[in-house]
Amino acid sequence: MNQVRILGVGAGAPSLRLLTADVNAAWDRKGGRGQAGLCGSDEDSLTLAWDAATAAIDAAGLDAGVIDGLWWGTSRPPFLDGPSHAILSSALGLAPHVAGILCSGSPHSGIEALLASADAIKAGSARFALVVASDDLRPAPGSSYETRAGAGAAAFVLADEGGGARIVSRVTRSRPLLDRYRGDGDTSQRDIYDGRLFRERIFLPLVAEVTDALAGEDISSWSVPDPDGRLGSVVAKRAKAPNLTCAPIYSELGDTGAAAAMLGIIGGLADIGTSAAVAYGGGRATAVLFETELPVAGTEHLASALREGKPVSYSKALRVRSQLIAGGETVPMGVPPESALFVRGAEEMLQLLGGRCVDCGTINTPPSIHPHCANCGGPKLEAVQLARQGTVHTFVINYTMPAPFEAPLPIAVLDLDDGSRIMLQVANDGSQVEIGRRMRLVLRKYAHERGVPVYGFKAQPITESQS
Repeated sequence: MNQVRILGVGAGAPSLRLLTADVNAAWDRKGGRGQAGLCGSDEDSLTLAWDAATAAIDAAGLDAGVIDGLWWGTSRPPFLDGPSHAILSSALGLAPHVAGILCSGSPHSGIEALLASADAIKAGSARFALVVASDDLRPAPGSSYETRAGAGAAAFVLADEGGGARIVSRVTRSRPLLDRYRGDGDTSQRDIYDGRLFRERIFLPLVAEVTDALAGEDISSWSVPDPDGRLGSVVAKRAKAPNLTCAPIYSELGDTGAAAAMLGIIGGLADIGTSAAVAYGGGRATAVLFETELPVAGTEHLASALREGKPVSYSKALRVRSQLIAGGETVPMGVPPESALFVRGAEEMLQLLGGRCVDCGTINTPPSIHPHCANCGGPKLEAVQLARQGTVHTFVINYTMPAPFEAPLPIAVLDLDDGSRIMLQVANDGSQVEIGRRMRLVLRKYAHERGVPVYGFKAQPITESQS
């Protein structure tokens, strides 16, 4: 039977951080240490998945076109009934015939995606598999989980050979017990009914069953679930796990739901030895054992991915989670997301396509607006993928915008590395944009229209670690 090897890993973190003390102060509660990751208005579980997946593919040294399937786990897919998997696959540049699945429904879905992709490798139905776990948790305002619920993503590229680590074994246990959940009409997660009952009769017994099954293994590092900031240390003590590689993740991002187990184990894949990742959620617990023979490519970038968040006020956090909505009239998009225009332009937006003139070689962007060459007027254009990096030619920052858009809204004209020129929004507030600045193109959410998220690429300054 084929082995399952890990060729590369990647991580994605949201742009904002919500301090526990600020949440407690808003509800007249005292103190509180720590923070949680929070998605900005143009981020969600899909854009985080794209960030982590592109990093993992780059670390593995592969072209996206050779990947046979995408296995994605998230408790909050952006579409309850829609093309979440197809949009992510297209934006990553994967082939249109890729296999894979979208797992959701609980924080356990991340590890489910990992094991499903590993089974595809073992069965020989996939040679290269991309597995992504991402989440953007949304707690109810005022709930105890509000100080802990975070966001993040992790991605692994698996294969049947190569790489510095392999998946050794797994163990799963389940109990049909209800803890934290969302009802059909809920947009946020409910709080746990009885904290002590959850601790003593649900969480700890179930997690202990899978950690006890690994008692005979010489495990050097662990990633364990820690939903409240205290239970993780209890699990570690019972499992005799002194080295918790998940600790920096929880400290920076809080509980990242479906991504927690895989994000937490990336640090363990950086060192030679045996490591274990434990996932919990939806009445299930699973432990996966990894054997690292050489440090896995991409693990060295985890720290830089985590530290790029900015503190945000509690009121801002409620706004970006759509839990605090301004009154008054808004300005909707002129074209609905399911219209013919979006159908025709979906691949152009998500695969970042331009039209190269057959006669003179000029790349025209966007090709749907320029059906003829802007340089020579030639009528024959061939679709090409645009470069993903470039230099700022000029830019403008709009400080007055109608709702639902938020000012400041920066827009830049970039000269891409392939010679094309494109105009895009800039991620964040534009404070780091200047003429001549090197930028990269990242997938972000442009709008949320009629309940539907609309995705496209934005420009983001290249940091020193990324360059």
